Amino acid sequence: MDMGIQQRVMDLAEKYGNEDLIVVLGGAEAEASGLAAETVSKGDPTFAGPLAGVPLGLKAYHVFEEEIKNEVDPQVYDDQVSMMEMVLDVDAIINEVRTYREG
Repeated sequence: MDMGIQQRVMDLAEKYGNEDLIVVLGGAEAEASGLAAETVSKGDPTFAGPLAGVPLGLKAYHVFEEEIKNEVDPQVYDDQVSMMEMVLDVDAIINEVRTYREG
């Protein structure tokens, strides 16, 4: 997660609080998605961005997860996301993101 996005997430968390705010990820790799989930929950583990040492406690979900998929118009999901489900390791991505949300 680049520094600009980290700053935007931090600003939104300060403005709206972390109780009702979630982060929806769309990364194509489990490791990158997990790193982003860790960054918004526990702070930037690379200590390179605005969230270094800032545990926002936000919950992150990947767009592949049922909780998110069920909230998106099925036609939009089919047009924008479903193709990627066929070529990516969906289970690995979901499990990695869930680790930081439930762990």
